[in-house]
Amino acid sequence: QLEESGGGMVQIGGSLRLSCAPSTPTDINYATGWFRQAPGKEREFVAAIRWSGANKYYGPSVRGRFTISKDHARNTVYLQMNNLKAEDTGVYYCGADKSGRGSGPFDNFGRGTQVTVSS
Repeated sequence: QLEESGGGMVQIGGSLRLSCAPSTPTDINYATGWFRQAPGKEREFVAAIRWSGANKYYGPSVRGRFTISKDHARNTVYLQMNNLKAEDTGVYYCGADKSGRGSGPFDNFGRGTQVTVSS
C-alpha cells in the first residue's frame, strides 16, 4: 500500500509538492504512477516514473508544469506541481506498477491527497 501526502489549498499559479511512499517497507522494484480524480470525473493519468527513475511519463494536461522525481534513499516519489490551474483540483493518488516499467497496470493505491486550486 502506498501513501500520498502534501496536498492542500493553493491559489491559481501556485505550486505544491506531493509525496508518495510505501506504508510498510518493501523490496519490490515497482514503478510509481500518479493519478487524479475530480468530482464527477473519471480517474486521470498524471505522471509515472520507472523504478530506475530513468524514464518519466506525463499526461498531456500537465506536461511542462508537473515534474515527477524519485529519491531512492527514501524510497519516495515526488510530484512537483507548478503553475497550478483550477482544473488541477482533485484527489491525487499514487499507485504501483510491479513490472517496474511504468506502463501499468497500477494498483496498491493509497487514500489520496486533496489538491484544491482556487482564485
